[in-house]
Amino acid sequence: MKYVDEFRDGGLAQKLATAIRAEADPAREYAFMEFCGGHTHAISRYGVTDLLPPNVRMIHGPGCPVCVLPIGRIDMAIGLALARPEVIVCTYGDCLRVPASDGLSMLKAKARGADIRMVYSAADAVALAQANPAREVVFFAIGFETTTPPTALVIRQAEALGLNNFSVICNHVLTPSAIVTILESPEVREIGSVPLDGFIGPAHVSTIIGSRPYAFFAEEYRKPVVIAGFEPLDVMQAVRMLIRQVNEGRAEVENEFTRAVTEDGNLKAQALVSDVFELRRSFEWRGLHEVPYSALRIRARFAAFDAEAKFDIAYRSVADNKACECGAILRGVKKPTDCRIFGTVCTPENPMGSCMVSSEGACAAHYNYGRFRDIPVVAA
Repeated sequence: MKYVDEFRDGGLAQKLATAIRAEADPAREYAFMEFCGGHTHAISRYGVTDLLPPNVRMIHGPGCPVCVLPIGRIDMAIGLALARPEVIVCTYGDCLRVPASDGLSMLKAKARGADIRMVYSAADAVALAQANPAREVVFFAIGFETTTPPTALVIRQAEALGLNNFSVICNHVLTPSAIVTILESPEVREIGSVPLDGFIGPAHVSTIIGSRPYAFFAEEYRKPVVIAGFEPLDVMQAVRMLIRQVNEGRAEVENEFTRAVTEDGNLKAQALVSDVFELRRSFEWRGLHEVPYSALRIRARFAAFDAEAKFDIAYRSVADNKACECGAILRGVKKPTDCRIFGTVCTPENPMGSCMVSSEGACAAHYNYGRFRDIPVVAA
C-alpha cells in the first residue's frame, strides 16, 4: 500500500538506525520530545527506541487530547447528563473511559442511568439531534487542531438546519501554546523538570496549521523542530534530522512529512475554525496547569450552540488521583514505569489515569507494546 508499507520496511529501518548511530555524537546526550500521541504509539509499537543509540532519548509529551483533558471537564459532561434526563451527551469512545470524580467516568455514569452515547464523528452528533427533536443533544468535543474543523462545520450546519436542540461543550486545545508552556516553564516544583534538545512536530495537526507556527519556538528558544509523519521510518528520519541540527548548532523548522504538510497548512480549514471559534484567555491542561490562550471557545454569534452557556454549567478544577503520575508523564518528567500503579492497579481495562485510556497515551502504548522490555533477563 502506497505511503504505508514502504515506511515500515525493517531493512530500511536498520540502515537508518546505522546512519543515526554514525551521526550521534557519543560524547553528548540528546533528548527529543515527540508532541503527538500518534508518534508515541508508533515509537512503542514498532520498537523505535530499540533502534536508537543509548544517548538518544525520546520523551513523551502532552500530545494525546484525551490525556490532557482535566478531570473537571469530564465532570461537566457527567453532571449535565445525570442532572438533566432530557439531555443526550455524546462523544468519542475514548472519552467515555476517562476517570472522573467520585469514582465515575462517562461510561459508569451511563450505567447509573445517564444518557451518554458514543459517536464516531461530529456529524453523528448532528444526526442524533435530528433523530431526537424532543431531546437536547450535547456533543462533548475534544481534540487538537485536527478535529476542530469538523466541530466548527457541524455548528454551522446546525445553524443552517435550525437545530435548536443541538449544542457543544468545546474542549478543543492548541498545540503551539502547550509547547510554549513547556519551554517557558520547564520546571514544575511538584514534579521536576526535563531537559529538551528539540521537538518532533505533530503530523495531523500540522496538516491544518502548517509548519509556519513552529518557527517561533525554533528562533526564540533555540529548539529545532522537525515535523514528521506517523510511520516508524518517519519518526526515525525526524530523529536523524534533529541530531544533525543539534550537531551543527542550528535551530530551524524542517518538514519531514512533505507528502501531507505545507508551510501554510489548510487555509480553508483555518478560516472555518476562525469563523466559529475564538481564543479562551486560559484553559487547564492535565500536567500543565492553566495555559493562557491554549484553547478555543464558541463565538458569541453561535452562542445558541454553546452548551456551557445554554445549560449554565461552570468548570471546576479537580485534583488528579494522588497515586496517578499522568501529570508528570505528560510533561515528560517521568516514564510510565515510574508510576507505582502502572500495570497493576492501572491497566487499559481498568484505567486510573487518562494516559492509560487512549491508545495514543504513553501509559497505554507502553503497556501494550513495551512491557516486555521491563522484564529482567535471567541468565540460564
